[in-house]
Amino acid sequence: MFSRNEMYWGEDFQEYLKSVHIALFGLGGVGGYALEALCRAGVGNVTIVDFDTVSKSNINRQILALNSTAGQKKTKAALERIKDINPDINVRVFDDFYDGSQNDEIFSCGVDFTVDAIDTLRAKIGLLKYCRENNINVVTSLGAGNRLDASKLVLTDISQIKSNCSFIKNVLLRLKKEGIETNLPVVWSMERPKSLKKVKTVEKILKNSGEEIEITKFTPASTPVVPALSGLLCANYVINFLYCKFGSN
Repeated sequence: MFSRNEMYWGEDFQEYLKSVHIALFGLGGVGGYALEALCRAGVGNVTIVDFDTVSKSNINRQILALNSTAGQKKTKAALERIKDINPDINVRVFDDFYDGSQNDEIFSCGVDFTVDAIDTLRAKIGLLKYCRENNINVVTSLGAGNRLDASKLVLTDISQIKSNCSFIKNVLLRLKKEGIETNLPVVWSMERPKSLKKVKTVEKILKNSGEEIEITKFTPASTPVVPALSGLLCANYVINFLYCKFGSN
């Protein structure tokens, strides 16, 4: 199943990937493609975190979104898809809105790397802060929405970001307040964001705890390629990090 992988990195590293545990937050346009690539690499253990359902408006950009999956929970669609890729993969599912209260349970079994594909600002900042405080490896994605040119995507340290995008600037400011200004790999776009209209919605979410929360969502324009490549770049960073770590042992 993974013989083509082994032709590049060998049987030993492929076997090592079976023991690796990745936590992935957000199963949208970015997170779905990141999960896909990591599973096809042969990662043996994943934790997926998302509360949302697949809608037909996701079909243009989300690998989990099909006419056949519309209306399903994203975690359910993801579980079925990755089990079809690798029946032996171990999957932990958190079908809940992430707000940090689940951290102890999510990270209780030991996580080798975290992929942050969250699109809610407060939750994103909270996750990155938690990973920094607990020495958990993490890669994050910013700025996949409102873009067309995937060639403008880059992966750099957070300290190298130079962007006039208001969302990115807001994230950087909030992370700076948490003391996070360096040593964080980020996928971001150098392209100027564009959207023909702004869509703002208020959504009420019932958490598994029974608590109801209200969030304000600003839906970005989104094209097929940029979110996909953002997710693949996140997965690429994780795989290369693990490969270098394995080679140094």
